[in-house]
This record gives sequence, C-alpha cells and structure tokens, in this order.
Amino acid sequence: MKKSLDGKHVIITGASGGLGAQIAMDCAKRGAIPVLLARRAEQLDTVAHLIQNHTNTIPITIKLDVTDRSEVKHVFQQLLKNLPSVDVLINNAGFGVFEEFHEAKWNSVEGMFQTNVLGLMACTQEVLPVMLRQGRGHIINIASQAGKISTAKSTVYAASKHAVLGFTNGLRMEVGDRGIAVTSVNPGPIATDFFTIADTSGNYVKNVARYMLKPETVSHEIMKAIEKPVREINLPRWMGIGSRLYQLMPSVVEKIGGKAFKQK
Repeated sequence: MKKSLDGKHVIITGASGGLGAQIAMDCAKRGAIPVLLARRAEQLDTVAHLIQNHTNTIPITIKLDVTDRSEVKHVFQQLLKNLPSVDVLINNAGFGVFEEFHEAKWNSVEGMFQTNVLGLMACTQEVLPVMLRQGRGHIINIASQAGKISTAKSTVYAASKHAVLGFTNGLRMEVGDRGIAVTSVNPGPIATDFFTIADTSGNYVKNVARYMLKPETVSHEIMKAIEKPVREINLPRWMGIGSRLYQLMPSVVEKIGGKAFKQK
C-alpha cells in the first residue's frame, strides 16, 4: 500500500537524538528516505539502526557540524550529487543555554548563533538551488516559542530564534511563488536532552514539567505539514495564542505574565 511520503528524501539536521530522531523515524514510517545529519556519528548510527529495525528503511547518515561553513558546503555537494531529488529540508540542529546575560560566556553566545542561525542558513543555501531547479520543495525550520516571546535568562537563545523566524518569513516571500513551501515550527519546551545543556540546574524543567511537549507530538504535527504545507506550527496551542496576544499588547502580557516569564 502506498504511503504518504513514499520515495521522498527528507534531510534532517540534528538527527542524532530528541526531536530530530523522532522526525526521522516518523518520516520512514510514512515511506520517506531520511537523510540524517549531526555531529555525533555514533548516535546517528544508533538512530539509523532503530529506524531500519522498525521500518525496514535504511537511512542515509552523514556526520556534519553545521557551524563549519566549508564542511556544510562539502557535505551537501557530495550528498546532492547522489540524491535523485531533495523534497524536504528540516533544519532542526540547535541548542540553548539559559543564564542571565551579564553572566553569559561569549563562546556560548557565538555558539548559539553559529548553530541556530548561521548553520540553518548555510544548509538552506545549499539545497535551495536544487529545489528551485526542481520547481518544488519544502524548507522546515525548527524555531521556538522563545522566538515570539523572549523571557528572562533566555535572552541570547530567544534572540537566535527571533532571527530564525525573521529569516523564515522573509524566505517564504522570496520562494513561495516558485513551488517551495517554507514552514516555521514554534514549540514550547520539549522533553528531550536539550535541557541537559540549557538548564543545568534542573529548575526550569521542574517548573514547566506539566507543560512539556512530547517529541512524538511535535513530530506528528510536522508530518501533517509535510503532507499539507502550512505557514507555521505553534505548540502547545495556548502558547501560540499567547504569542499572538503578545504581539498585540506586549506590555500588558509582560505584566500579566510576571513570574511565569522568570521560571528559568
């Protein structure tokens, strides 16, 4: 029986665990061939074996550090030579560090922008010419609700995700009438190992535990968007409503939010 993503090639960065690994699994279950990219080669192999065992699909795995522009160019040039088509690019690689800005280490500041913003742009720039020649394709950028509402101790992380949203919205206008869909995914906190770096104290995770999204939930919405492209995905939905209200009356929302915006 034909599956919804049969034969499609889906490139996923940050695919060695968490949301990226879940997306790869769900794509394979729907008949796609996932292309897994990440810095951690051993974890990539583990994810690939799990996918093969559960779906009989053999993913393509390539070690890639998205912060290395020359490596991105080389990897994608070699990859794109061997793919019959590029259907979807999911820019998922990213990390955050939650701390007050006056205490922020500069290598963390640069690292977040190198990975979350410039790495995302670099990968996108490599696949866009192919998609434009094809006259079709889909770019999905994993942003964050932090890209809509910044909060205390996420100043740099939120700034990087604001940049992702600005880039995504502008790119959509550039290529939307040329057969290429562009989607931003704006989740709240997801129960993954993201917080082993972002929240070393564990306090934030304790404070928002009941609001944590499951990777399966976010991936399910992404699968729906691949099958039927949408402008953006906001999860959980009540956070999406909150971010819209914030755009309309930021000072009121900040006042009402109060302690909720300082849970880190």
